[in-house]
Amino acid sequence: MPISVHEGLFEIQTRQTSYVFGVNEQGILQHLYWGKTIAAQECAYRLRSRSHSSFDAQVEREYEEYSFWGGVGYVEPTLKVRFSDHVRDLKMVYEGYRIVTDNGVEELILTLKDAHYDLLVHLHYKVIAEWDMIERYAEAVNAGKTAIVIENMQSAAWAVPYLPQYRMTHVTGRWSGEYQLRDTVLSEGKKTIESRRGFTGPHANPWFAIDDGTATETAGNVWFGALGWSGNWKIVAEKSSFNHVRVTGGINDFDSEWLLQPGETFTAPVFVGGYTPSGFGEMSRSFHRYQREYVLPGAATRKVLYNSWEATTFDVNVKEQIELAQKAAKMGVERFVVDDGWFGKRDSDRAGLGDWYVNPQKFPEGLGALIEKVKELGMDFGIWVEPESVNPDSELYRQHPEWVYHFPTRTGSQLRNQLLLNIAKPEVKQFIIGFMTELLSSHPISFIKWDMNRTITEPGLHGFPAGQQKEIWIRHVQSLYEIWAELREKFPHVEFETCAGGGARIDFGMLRFADQAWPSDNTDAFDRLSIQEGFSYVYSPQVMMCWVTDSPNGMNGRKLPLSFRFHSAMTGSLGIGGNLKEWSEEEIEEAGGHIQRYKEIRHLVQKGRQYRLASLRKSPQAAVQYVSDDRTESIVFAFLHAQNFGGRLPDLKLDGLAEHKIYDIEGIGDEVLQLHGSTLMNAGLPLPLRGDFDSVLISLKARE
Repeated sequence: MPISVHEGLFEIQTRQTSYVFGVNEQGILQHLYWGKTIAAQECAYRLRSRSHSSFDAQVEREYEEYSFWGGVGYVEPTLKVRFSDHVRDLKMVYEGYRIVTDNGVEELILTLKDAHYDLLVHLHYKVIAEWDMIERYAEAVNAGKTAIVIENMQSAAWAVPYLPQYRMTHVTGRWSGEYQLRDTVLSEGKKTIESRRGFTGPHANPWFAIDDGTATETAGNVWFGALGWSGNWKIVAEKSSFNHVRVTGGINDFDSEWLLQPGETFTAPVFVGGYTPSGFGEMSRSFHRYQREYVLPGAATRKVLYNSWEATTFDVNVKEQIELAQKAAKMGVERFVVDDGWFGKRDSDRAGLGDWYVNPQKFPEGLGALIEKVKELGMDFGIWVEPESVNPDSELYRQHPEWVYHFPTRTGSQLRNQLLLNIAKPEVKQFIIGFMTELLSSHPISFIKWDMNRTITEPGLHGFPAGQQKEIWIRHVQSLYEIWAELREKFPHVEFETCAGGGARIDFGMLRFADQAWPSDNTDAFDRLSIQEGFSYVYSPQVMMCWVTDSPNGMNGRKLPLSFRFHSAMTGSLGIGGNLKEWSEEEIEEAGGHIQRYKEIRHLVQKGRQYRLASLRKSPQAAVQYVSDDRTESIVFAFLHAQNFGGRLPDLKLDGLAEHKIYDIEGIGDEVLQLHGSTLMNAGLPLPLRGDFDSVLISLKARE
């Protein structure tokens, strides 16, 4: 069994790891071990109190499983509350545990209670044994008769074993430059990554990896975790003067409180963690399989789509959309998506947002004529919405100015000429559910691109008591999840994409509702290689939407071959976003060939095991490989930035193949090569890349 209990010692076993903690003589839940499988019962000797001085009493609390603020605990707290009598100290006493099983998955639940107040905390550990991961979260229950204010409630604290050095890997970025990989050596103190903007944010993403500074793609001990929350969040890696490192994560406590009424329960979001002895590549593959099997709402293969935004922007009309649809269908596209500009008086981003009726001038017969033509062409139909925002120049805002977040003495900041709706208000939430229900009930729509193009500002929660104003950051996310859950239940055939001005709302919380995600508004195929590399550290290629757009690129003017643009986009879920009216017949024909090839290999890209073989961070080339579970099929994409001084690229060493199988290899030249897996992985494969911005797609198939 994955979960075992030995006289106050708790052991969680996965396929190749052990996670051990216990109750020490002070009644504190003390973390003991996390790493390769061990004889967990033998950790009992490590379960002890430790005091260094009166300034550092109960040093073992630096490894506390869930750190309650109170007493002599000084590490980053995971729970801090204020009782009705203004006492702010917690003294939690372990009360017991239970083990539950759901669909063969075991979950350990521990209960602690304050020594004086009727506050219960349940700590949850759900074991994802096959991928060496554990889902953790906490619940606070007010079993008393007076309200309790939660000032800070984190999901979990992960204690990392002793290492001579601690290196933290994460991502940073900004709009059009998301998911840039960074690493830093931890010194004493705290390294915090976070968002305070109301959503996950493009400037950081809620995951971490810790190693000793020597781990690589293919080898080395790595401890890692990712938070499933789509609002304000924080992850804090804290190193003490005793060389203890803990990583806490959860809802950001900045400007945040929650009033827990008698009888109510507050549940923190899931913070999943794992360990691998096999480097960052194995970490990513574990993350990918975990989300496909335990997070995503469905396992459907992502369709090749066309989005009309870059072709028409706001100048949408039925005639031009049909013209684009005809060209897209000729290329083999499977889904046609109309972006912004189809509704209200929406001729720019200055007006009309919030007025969700079909523009009669642009679509005299409604959407029906376009959708009918799209379906005749063999494609399904999708559409863009941005339900959480509103233009001041809109019928909705003129009717309901009180529906936006605001402070009564302040003028709301307009970002992209928008204000943000207070979706925590029941009437606003119902408005969004209502117009989306009408839209999806009245038209055969198969896909929704849900956008969100502003942060939360002036966070006044109109209609809520003064003591609950700081709940805004949590209530917005809760309402968003509830809206998506209801729409998905009503319309199970509709697939959803999460988009927030690019990659600003992608996390394991949102991916429980969204089928795919939009990583960045930057569609330059070369820039996208580094964005997509950072994205792949945690998120599956199945959810990563990648568009082929025009050359020169509208953002930076870079000119790239059509083949390079397609190869870059084919490393995830393929989309087309260029202005097809400007593409030549030769380009349409070439694009059709790439799309057909993608359809032949997408089962490997979207569902296979991904191996990052080379990175532009370290060389002039990038390469990524996808391998089937049975190791009989593989695809390699390789990209060259620039060739200098006539230099020859080193042979590319592949990964994940069967050593003794012989593979037929296509894409290197005119002839089919035949090489053993051992040769391909140890000696490597020559790449036919030359000049600037060259790329190649190589396919391998094992001989029977």
